[in-house]
Amino acid sequence: MEKTLEKSQNVSLLMTELKQDNEKMQGVMKKIQDISTKSNILALNSGIEAARAGEAGKGFAVVATEIKKFAEESLKASRESETLIKSIQTKANEIIAMRTVDIAFDTIDKIDRNLFERNCDVQAWATFDAIKDCLLHPSPESKKVAQAFMENIYKIYEVYFDLFVVDLSGEIIVAAQNQSQVGRNMNERDWFQETVKHNDVYVTDMYHSSVVGGYTMGYSSPVHNDAGEVIGVLTTRFNWEFIYDIIDRVKIDEKSQLYVINKEGYVIASKDRGGILKKDLSHLKAVNHIMTGKDRRGYTTENNQIYAYCLTEGYNAYKGKGWSVIVSESIV
Repeated sequence: MEKTLEKSQNVSLLMTELKQDNEKMQGVMKKIQDISTKSNILALNSGIEAARAGEAGKGFAVVATEIKKFAEESLKASRESETLIKSIQTKANEIIAMRTVDIAFDTIDKIDRNLFERNCDVQAWATFDAIKDCLLHPSPESKKVAQAFMENIYKIYEVYFDLFVVDLSGEIIVAAQNQSQVGRNMNERDWFQETVKHNDVYVTDMYHSSVVGGYTMGYSSPVHNDAGEVIGVLTTRFNWEFIYDIIDRVKIDEKSQLYVINKEGYVIASKDRGGILKKDLSHLKAVNHIMTGKDRRGYTTENNQIYAYCLTEGYNAYKGKGWSVIVSESIV
């Protein structure tokens, strides 16, 4: 998959260079057209002067006629070449667009696979005895064991801000890192209510958390006793900065841009790291196609820009959050 993406990106860069060379060729053909036009005017003026010269200007008139024919043929050829150049540029833009769509697809696919792993993490850890014991038999000793277990996970995986164990009353009883959160009650939080209510993993959208001090996603899994009853919740806070490990590897032109947007059309990640949760792209036709369900994948041309887009498909048990990747490429 990674080799395919790299090849796709390199082709896009080559097509961009081809398009730039094509634009230079258009400039050359314009100069040739100007020369042909001037030659035609010169031939016309020469023919007029030759006619005025009478018998003495007949030889010059023949030359003027030949120059005129040459100028007309040259002008015709340059116009045909210009039409061909425009056709090549249009096809180059179409190839760039299709390749850019591939980049959008590969990027959202990599993000989905990464977040699928986070989905698996929280489910697996919720089955460990250290987590169950601190909920079934809450004591300083059982909580200490759970805290040590979670701190070890935090150090090994490196991609989390924190992990918390929450009892059925909504109280945080163990934290991997931020011990000041222990004792806080989460029973009014959507993620807690949804996890307990549906007895299933609940994933938040990306948001900024004042608790962990950064952009994050919460993954929450019910914890069960041996009878399969819910006894609490294990919840993690993914460090969103690690998504940029994927985005920063995407090779696009310096003038191009890549955005990850949520289902409302707001930017939640971008190549330049700007406008997070502030920039709204819902005005773009490309985004409108996604939000209205017209297309899951494709491209639009707007304001001399190609906007390639791809809606998440999720990965295995992780269904995705309705996000999309938008990649813009200049066609000027």
